[in-house]
Amino acid sequence: MLRARRGHRSDRLALDRPDEGELMSILRTKSIEQSLADAEEPEFKLKRSLSVLDLVVFGVGVVIGAGIFTLTGKAAHDVAGPAIVLSFVVAAICCALAAVCYAEFASTVPVSGSAYTFSYASLGEIFAWIIGWDLILEMFLGASVVAQGWSAYFDTFMQNIGWTAPRPVSYGGAVDVPAMVLVVVLGLLITLGIKESMRVNLVLVGIKLFIVLFVIVAGIGFISPDNYSPFIPPAQATDATTGLTQPLIQALLGLTPTAFGVGGIFAGAALVFFAFIGFDVVATTAEEAREPQRDLPRGIIGSLLICTVLYCAVSLVVTGMVPYDQLDPKAALASAFEAHGADWMATLISAGAVAGLTTVVLTLMVGASRVIFAMSRDHLLPGAFAKVHPTFRTPWVITLGVTVVTAVVAGVTPVGVLEEMVNIGTLSAFVLVSLGVIVLRRTRPDVPRAFRAPWVPVLPIVSALVCLYLMVNLSVETWLRFLVWLVVGFAIYFLYSRTHARVRTEAAPGEAAQR
Repeated sequence: MLRARRGHRSDRLALDRPDEGELMSILRTKSIEQSLADAEEPEFKLKRSLSVLDLVVFGVGVVIGAGIFTLTGKAAHDVAGPAIVLSFVVAAICCALAAVCYAEFASTVPVSGSAYTFSYASLGEIFAWIIGWDLILEMFLGASVVAQGWSAYFDTFMQNIGWTAPRPVSYGGAVDVPAMVLVVVLGLLITLGIKESMRVNLVLVGIKLFIVLFVIVAGIGFISPDNYSPFIPPAQATDATTGLTQPLIQALLGLTPTAFGVGGIFAGAALVFFAFIGFDVVATTAEEAREPQRDLPRGIIGSLLICTVLYCAVSLVVTGMVPYDQLDPKAALASAFEAHGADWMATLISAGAVAGLTTVVLTLMVGASRVIFAMSRDHLLPGAFAKVHPTFRTPWVITLGVTVVTAVVAGVTPVGVLEEMVNIGTLSAFVLVSLGVIVLRRTRPDVPRAFRAPWVPVLPIVSALVCLYLMVNLSVETWLRFLVWLVVGFAIYFLYSRTHARVRTEAAPGEAAQR
């Protein structure tokens, strides 16, 4: 039996048999050794310059966005009341389950691509393709949506300080010029180098955290203990949605949604869970970390802990400042300070949102470029995309493409109705990464793991079930759009990627002759 190139024998077993079946073909894995070797090839080698601080800041930068200014109030007003702080704790525990699975994989397979690379090493090529395709959806669409949100906050901030921001221009439809300019500037920054991008990110995250902490400290003085009573409001039925806008679980089981009470805490957790999404993007920078096996787990878990503390503090402050049923779901923090006559805080909050959303767009664009880079290097997408700039050592061709597509989508497409697509793509990746930890523990117990998830297989199974539960709470129309996206992805895979995959087309030295 022939041995795989730089890889584990079992990873190419199916390819060594002339009568290889279609199922074995699409389930072939790429060995950890081969992934690590590919990352060191000169034409694909990225510059290792990121410290653990860079990784933590990177994670905080993408997780904390406009959600801390808006989502807290919406969840408290609509479903949980003051108990929204417990919702954040529950959501953080759920995220932590997925985070430790990511941390184990990141320390075991420190290669660009995040969940895509992890799935390729454990579950097989077809699952890796699905996850890569989903991550492209998550990060492209997420960056575009957030860029449009940044434009709105930027407009508000400029008006508050008396300046006139650029207005959307009409060319047969609305063109969001500020959003497009932001994406282009960030795209150029990312091309210049990951370290340069992280320096800008560090400054912006510092501004964002300063404003968030200032809001927390300033808000403490306006807290009234009476606003925390009742801490868990009595449960009540809510108006059920119907048709394509109803949650999938409601359509399948006919469940009637409720708000407040103990059930409201978990409903709130499902809502605010999406405020934590983004820590997984840290894993996409694995090849640019100085000590990836040590620092990636610290970056993933550290950023999640910091964000949890800040979310809980903000939720306690905002529900203590104003009765939960009087909060403005669209601008909870700003309206809470306005209710106490501190209108100037609205300007400060807008500034924090502008800085915060800039870091989110930046990190999502970096994540998208690194996932596509990993897929192109494996030839599941055209290998020409994976060119690394000889001076900057960044995937400049892919970054250019990510910049153009993101700018166009952000500038001319009404993507607001597609925001849930970001969530379903992310959660599907969480599910497969959680299951992949179990599989890789069984198939490659010999591989050194700098970080090991505890209580395997129980913890990963619970993580996968939690993520599936959150997925079925998304709307029917979101699921239909997701299925359409998967169909397009499967078409590309079977028409192109399956036959061009590097693990199929490249043989070990001398292997071709033996064939």
